[in-house]
Amino acid sequence: MPRKSTRAPEPAALVELLWNPSTAVGRSGLTIEALTSAAVQIADVDGLEAVTMRRVADAAGVGAMTLYSYVPGRPELIELMADRAASEVYAGVDSPATQGNWRNGIEYVAWTNWRYLLAHPWVTDVPPTRPVLGPGVTGKYELELAPLDGIGLGDIEMDQLLSNTLGLVLSAARWQLGLDRARSESGLSDEQWWQVMQPAIDAQIAARQFPIASRVGETVSSAGEPEAGLRRGLAWLLDGVDAG
Repeated sequence: MPRKSTRAPEPAALVELLWNPSTAVGRSGLTIEALTSAAVQIADVDGLEAVTMRRVADAAGVGAMTLYSYVPGRPELIELMADRAASEVYAGVDSPATQGNWRNGIEYVAWTNWRYLLAHPWVTDVPPTRPVLGPGVTGKYELELAPLDGIGLGDIEMDQLLSNTLGLVLSAARWQLGLDRARSESGLSDEQWWQVMQPAIDAQIAARQFPIASRVGETVSSAGEPEAGLRRGLAWLLDGVDAG
């Protein structure tokens, strides 16, 4: 497997790359936008791990060294991809501020992000780092804060509510994608999997005392898919804000 750089992007160069990418077409006929698109297409099909400088160069029909003349390395390429993804979440759909009130707006934020993440699973694998505020990320942040502006929350409270909402969505999306992967790889439905696993699990638990875990676990197992969990968690969060 090709080695992937773990170094952090150089901040000033990355900001320039995100906000002022060269639109010049080089001798190879490439642009940074086209290279970002090629990387995103690879990730959409094969996942983020498949995105290497060599793989992107091959997709673009150039040598790897040519690619480095546009983008310093994989860390910067991943940031370009993440910023592109952020810019696409609300592309072609209504903005959160048009949903009538703040609660509808935040629910819209949650479900729009949910649908985008399930359609582009690689985005859930982008490693968390210090925020890099490219135009896509900044524009998305602006749109998502808009329903909360002027409703009586302070700036920190606005950011925290939005962050908690998006955190619930990301967690639920990762859970759903993980379930989908496990079902596909095992060839078993959840019911079939439990039929295989439950006797062994029950035997282990019966030999010990886990009354609370057993009760809660049994309840949770019948509480529905990650989407249902997201719906409950979002309702609890927004009910708390409503209650003041």
